[in-house]
Amino acid sequence: MGILENKARARLFYKYLSTVYDQVNPFIWNEEMREDALSLLEFDSEMTVLDLGCGTGFATEGLLDHVEEVYALDQSNHQLEQAYAKFGKRAPPIHFHRGDAERLPFASDTFDVVWSSGSIEYWPNPILALREIRRVLKPGGQVLVVGPNYPDNVLAQRLVDSIMLFYDEYEADRMFKRAGFDNVKHAFLGPSYNPDVAITTIGRAPK
Repeated sequence: MGILENKARARLFYKYLSTVYDQVNPFIWNEEMREDALSLLEFDSEMTVLDLGCGTGFATEGLLDHVEEVYALDQSNHQLEQAYAKFGKRAPPIHFHRGDAERLPFASDTFDVVWSSGSIEYWPNPILALREIRRVLKPGGQVLVVGPNYPDNVLAQRLVDSIMLFYDEYEADRMFKRAGFDNVKHAFLGPSYNPDVAITTIGRAPK
């Protein structure tokens, strides 16, 4: 387990990163990548959507181009403060929550779509969190998770393993199927300098 796959350490990390997150993020996770990922989902404007690990609201903003309201959750107060500064703390159509991916503060069968980008790599127990996602999804609901793709280089693998969760499509397949998802598929996204830097996995909750 990497040093940032620890909730307290991840919160401390984002305490400092949050101040420059929106300036750094476009080099790793940009609008084109976000739109490519959004195109993998089937949307209806009246769907109930959760942005899990919403951070400063970058993905939330993209989701609002497709649906009328978004529930946005993050464990970092500092990231949420940045999101509040953009959108307002209590300003529908966004409903902000502070919470934990492994214990989502929502009833079962609540959401049509759960989206998570740039969050799974910090989850101490990703399968537990994925099972929570399945719990809060309506039967047949869609999940989309964007995480960091495992590098090919052995030295790079050792480095990233010491920091946080990186995984390939085979591990993603294993995790999502163990969590109980159907129709699991994967796509690779990235900026021009590294087009496969992110792995995007989509699936559906059983009907």
